[in-house]
Amino acid sequence: MERDEIECFLLLADELHFGRTADRMRLSRARVSQLVQRLERRVGAPLFVRTSRRVALTSLGAQLRADLEPHHRAMEAALARAVATARGIDTVLHVGFSNPLTGEIALKAAEALRVSHPGLAVEICEVPLTDPFGQLRSGAFDIQLQEYPVREGDLSGGPALLAEERVLAVSSAHPLAARDSVSMEDLARVPLLTIEGELPDYWLEQHVPTHTPGGRPIERGPAVTQMQEALMLVAGGRGALLTAAHTRTYYTRPGIVYLPFVDAEPVGYGLVWRAGSATRALHVFAGATRRAAGEVTQGAPRTTLPT
Repeated sequence: MERDEIECFLLLADELHFGRTADRMRLSRARVSQLVQRLERRVGAPLFVRTSRRVALTSLGAQLRADLEPHHRAMEAALARAVATARGIDTVLHVGFSNPLTGEIALKAAEALRVSHPGLAVEICEVPLTDPFGQLRSGAFDIQLQEYPVREGDLSGGPALLAEERVLAVSSAHPLAARDSVSMEDLARVPLLTIEGELPDYWLEQHVPTHTPGGRPIERGPAVTQMQEALMLVAGGRGALLTAAHTRTYYTRPGIVYLPFVDAEPVGYGLVWRAGSATRALHVFAGATRRAAGEVTQGAPRTTLPT
């Protein structure tokens, strides 16, 4: 059997659609049909049932798929290991993530690299809310996936990988909780929780603005050191939290309502590393992260990828 026949058969068995299979293989539909027919002639019996409305595996096709898939995966993994060894990437990369969404993306990227670059070990750890750059500067982290903007002279960053809309977390007992949405001007109506620590002014203004777009002052609420502490204070009516839309998914809890904004700028996410420290391992991880961001955010209505 030829490799293109095997790949075409397994992809078509997965998609059950000639058009999507052709797109994934970057071939024409006619070429996909030729490969399938050639394999069926080699086997001596049909592998697919084709009608004008659907494509389905025959019992023989299902059997062949079950027999071929583990061997095909093993061959792909073996080739990936050989390529990784030839490229000489054999190191440990320490990666920081700033919230559950970026953590999920970093973890998915690490899982992909475990197959494609087995010599590259990726260790993942959360970035402290109160010190967003300290561990990166100290060398504890090699690279971080976090919120933008980052305006630090000693740090470098790539383009934004995705953008996410913002929400306002308020107590379910607060008058704003009865609304379907809020505007940035509504921030003047409730104390906004702040973040403890010596943080850059632009960083704090991004997360805890001091004034509404119309110039009205925004009252500062208690300072917090972690997300669970912030949500406890929100539920207790001690203040509101300006946060990203994914918080509603990862931190659902009683007593809190998440309200979408009609006018807030989305928050962007990207990779940050020490200036001058970029390595091949960093570039490989960056590529895997871009792909992982597309997979993790697929179907998320309040998250978008750069076009």
